[in-house]
Parts: sequence; structure tokens; C-alpha cells
Amino acid sequence: MAAWRALRAWALMLIVTGIGLATDLASKAIAFQRIAGIPVTIDREAVLNASRLDMLIPTHKPVVVVPGLLEFTLVLNPGAVFGVGAGKRWFFVIFTVLALGFAAWIFGVWTRARDRLAHMAIGLIAAGGLGNLYDRLRFACVRDFIHPLPGLELPFGLAWPGGAREVWPYVSNVADLYLIVGIGILLLLNFRRSNHDEAKQQTEKSPPDQDETMPEAR
Repeated sequence: MAAWRALRAWALMLIVTGIGLATDLASKAIAFQRIAGIPVTIDREAVLNASRLDMLIPTHKPVVVVPGLLEFTLVLNPGAVFGVGAGKRWFFVIFTVLALGFAAWIFGVWTRARDRLAHMAIGLIAAGGLGNLYDRLRFACVRDFIHPLPGLELPFGLAWPGGAREVWPYVSNVADLYLIVGIGILLLLNFRRSNHDEAKQQTEKSPPDQDETMPEAR
């Protein structure tokens, strides 16, 4: 049975979406209240008129969670995931709406009622998309604070486009994490389904065993 006809499938996806959205927005609010040592309030008009968004964040030391692995620091991101496409806010607003529509289409057409893991993945994608969409509409930017692998540089003098030499130079948020995990799960499920379908087709096309087709000798 198709997922869009199953009440439990809808309930699972919407519950994951709701919990994911709530945790993303709550984590951003808490981060911008505490990480800088003073509450940081983001004003939409100030963001739109600022030449540099980092000027809207007070100078502060990152909060080290796990030395060398994870720290928290406040960043305002005008672009998409990991800061890609800065300055194209409305493009990403429209893109996010279309992506959410595509996720709904995947839920209704590609998944079946029993595909619970896929429904959870779609819920994570929806939560991540809605969390960052809220920020873009409310603040004209996305609030980021999660910085993994701080200070760990690429080997052999390598650098990312733009000159950054850290292995992971991007500051992100919980919504980005949900997007990455959700998309990763769907890709894995699609890969497994493709392999299963291919194996099934090969089984159907393979000739029957000779012993099964030869009549018994009398």
C-alpha cells in the first residue's frame, strides 16, 4: 500500500518532523542566548542592512565541547548549508519550498506504508528544511553554532575553495545535521532497493536449471 494512504506512515513522518523542528529551533535559541556569554538578539533589518554579518555577533571565545572534535561558536549564515551561495537568500527560500514539495512527493509515491525508516528520513529532511526556512524568513539569515573538528588542517598544504585549510571549516546547525542524515538514509535505501531489483531481474531472466527441465528417463 502506498504511504500516502497509511495513517501510521503520515503520523510517523509528521512526529519526526515536529520533534526535529522543535529541537532545531530550541538549540538555536539556547545557543544564541548562552554561547557568547550574553544573549545575542538578531534583528532582521540589521541583517539586511549589514555589510558584514559577523559585525552583528559580539566577539566571544568558542565553547569547547570535546577538545579537537567539537566546539560551539556563533555564526550568521546568509547562504545555504555550510554557507554555500551567500547573498542568494530568496533563491534558497524558493529552493527549500520546492525541496520540501519533492520530499512530500517521495513520501507519497516512492515509499510504501511499511517503509518506516524512509518515512523517518523524510521527516528529518522536512525538519531541517523548515528549520532553516524559518530562519531565512524570520532573520534573513540562518543561525549556526556547531563547528566540528576545529583547528584540524588538511594535509600537504591543501585548502578548500576560498582558502580555508581546516578539514571542516564550516559552522552549521542541527537542521543541517538532519538534512545530511535524512538524505544519507534515503540514498542508502535507494541503493539497497536498486540492488534488490537488479538481483530480482537477473533471477527472473536466468534459464531454469537443466535438471529441472529434462524429463525423467524411463
